[in-house]
Amino acid sequence: MPTTDELVETVTALVEDAVTAPSMHNAQPWRFIHRAGTRSLALYGDPTRTLPAGDPEGRGLRLGCGAALFNLRVAAAHHGWDAAVELLPDPRDPWHLADVVLQEPDPVEPETPGPVLADLHPALPKRHTSRFPFSDERIPGEILDGLRGAALLEGCRLIVPGSWHSDAVLDLVRDAELFESADAALREEIASWTRTGRADEGPATEGVPSYAFGPRQYGVTAPARDFDPERGLPGRISADFEERPQIALLGTLDDSPADWLRAGQAMERVLLQATLDGLSTSLMSQPLEWPELRALTREPGSPTGFVHMLFRFGYGPRGTRTPRRPVGEVLTVE
Repeated sequence: MPTTDELVETVTALVEDAVTAPSMHNAQPWRFIHRAGTRSLALYGDPTRTLPAGDPEGRGLRLGCGAALFNLRVAAAHHGWDAAVELLPDPRDPWHLADVVLQEPDPVEPETPGPVLADLHPALPKRHTSRFPFSDERIPGEILDGLRGAALLEGCRLIVPGSWHSDAVLDLVRDAELFESADAALREEIASWTRTGRADEGPATEGVPSYAFGPRQYGVTAPARDFDPERGLPGRISADFEERPQIALLGTLDDSPADWLRAGQAMERVLLQATLDGLSTSLMSQPLEWPELRALTREPGSPTGFVHMLFRFGYGPRGTRTPRRPVGEVLTVE
């Protein structure tokens, strides 16, 4: 049985890995609470880090927290623990998103066949959002099949759209950019989470730094979000992006807060598997931030009722690491 100090040390290491997860505008909307002397860890959403304009329902916040929860599971497996997870354990507190109990693996039960969570651990420090051009090299079908399987393991579906559906989704991305350009509150919110060196900006440990913006696009073929639409960043280059972006849609049958947390875990599992497969990845939520556009991203007749995230996959620069808040700011030991 580990001592109290050893458990705190282990939990701290798990949270360090958990917070490498992506979140909308890198807002990092998670809090962890560990009760000293126990193997339990609680995950909370941080109400001070909501995005009222871009994420009024908190779906994006819960996707990010679900991704952090999945990383925690991966880290636990890497350290030799099983993580028993209960989603939304307190109906009276909507910000209490999950409880995790660390358990010793059962030596009697045979090892579960198929992918092992611990195998994904090397991808945690390598997974970065890339807003750079990808090559036109097509992704092999067996890799896409593996990504579909990764989503299914978390109870979600990954749809690789055909030509007409892909074109329709990319058109919706461009429509969302037009909506965004006409919404002053949304533009202001996005600007508040960018870091370009202005004196009035927030802490450097959060938000999207200018070095992660990537180059400007010639044309509008790739659906990477531009965090510098006003062209206020001097010296930023422009580049040609791939003519036919390779995209995928992550969805669930229903659309409850629990589904959002499951989708966040599936999102991260897909991203980590893609990283191990040698792919570069980026996330696009632009059309999903507008209810009238989100409904149109779904392929007619598909059993996936609600789309939660759009992926862009390809071969190219991996992107760069964006900052994270110190563990001491997100982990409380009681």
